[in-house]
Amino acid sequence: MDLLNTLVDKGLRRESPTRAEALAVLATTDDELLDVVAAAGKVRRHWFGRRVKLNYLVNLKSGLCPEDCSYCSQRLGSTAGILKYSWLKPDQASEAAAAGLAGGAKRVCLVASGRGPTDRDVDRVSETIKAIKDQNEGVEVCACLGLLSDGQAERLRAAGADAYNHNLNTSEATYGDITTTHTYADRVDTVHKAHAAGLSACSGLIAGMGESDADLVDVVFALRELDPDSVPVNFLIPFEGTPLAKEWNLTPQRCLRILAMVRFVCPDVEVRIAGGREVHLRTLQPLALHLANSIFLGDYLTSEGQAGRADLEMIADAGFEVEGADEVTLPEHRVAGGGGCGSGAAGEGGCGSHGVCGTADSAPAKAPAQATAPDETETPADTKPAADAPRTDLVAVRRRGAGTDLAPNA
Repeated sequence: MDLLNTLVDKGLRRESPTRAEALAVLATTDDELLDVVAAAGKVRRHWFGRRVKLNYLVNLKSGLCPEDCSYCSQRLGSTAGILKYSWLKPDQASEAAAAGLAGGAKRVCLVASGRGPTDRDVDRVSETIKAIKDQNEGVEVCACLGLLSDGQAERLRAAGADAYNHNLNTSEATYGDITTTHTYADRVDTVHKAHAAGLSACSGLIAGMGESDADLVDVVFALRELDPDSVPVNFLIPFEGTPLAKEWNLTPQRCLRILAMVRFVCPDVEVRIAGGREVHLRTLQPLALHLANSIFLGDYLTSEGQAGRADLEMIADAGFEVEGADEVTLPEHRVAGGGGCGSGAAGEGGCGSHGVCGTADSAPAKAPAQATAPDETETPADTKPAADAPRTDLVAVRRRGAGTDLAPNA
């Protein structure tokens, strides 16, 4: 396809595709899907080789959020049966983070529900960052605490934070349909604050909320303009008890097209498959590694993910390798600060899962002892879901790890 050849050439030059080209990627057929994956895979390998960065989420404070984001199980008015707890102590958060680091993660994403942190909250998180870094040399720490006030990003940076996650989630035109308690401009402002403080900006999107192809392209081009180092791509987990519980709009094929489009628009940025990959990509998850160079290991904020051991096996089986703690994720031109994905040909790490954020020479040999094996019970043929039916059976509320007495999935 001439389109794909053009997009590969542009991606290797760090040049932006046109909006029409980005829309055309989303409009490709299932017969063309493997060609799309192969083309975007060339761009991914050019900038990131076959490395996969592992990130690990620690939910510092769960539920009881005053904001009304329709996609979120922690939102105001949510009746989803999620874990609810106040702030973890620094030693508790550090213990939770250790499980992910033992499983091969090189970045810990510290997330707390709420509109934004108070100054006391910034103190709490600063103490937690210090506890994690004191016990784990070289670990990256990303904070995701909501909207930032003046000076808070600088305080987090001084405490040792490496990055800050705040997702745009959807296009500016449709943002008011999803959230009414804050604005799209508020989110953009927080990303700017992170940048200005010297933090690595992490900002992404949520697909599957009923948005159009044009909305998806709008938010990804807006992200390119903001120039984050990492772009987490979440796929909506339709929790019962939230306004979007009935929004089952994604297929594995559409998820792959979305990831390919993001890769073409932001070729040299860490693209992270975030919440919902198990629910919507399902058995096509390995193909997504040809598009994204980063994933979350184990569970998410309020939902359970694929078993940590299965994540590691999937990476190895697909011919990829876990990025080592001593390896630099981003291409050299981005690390040197020479402009970014938003700068076109001349220019140059989200946590983000719905409120949301080994070595290169050897494939991961084992998962940590607490990793939970996936359920291998055979499903009777007459109860297997139809291919186009909502997979509500794959939405599992997190019942282990942070905020519980059970070992985490890492």
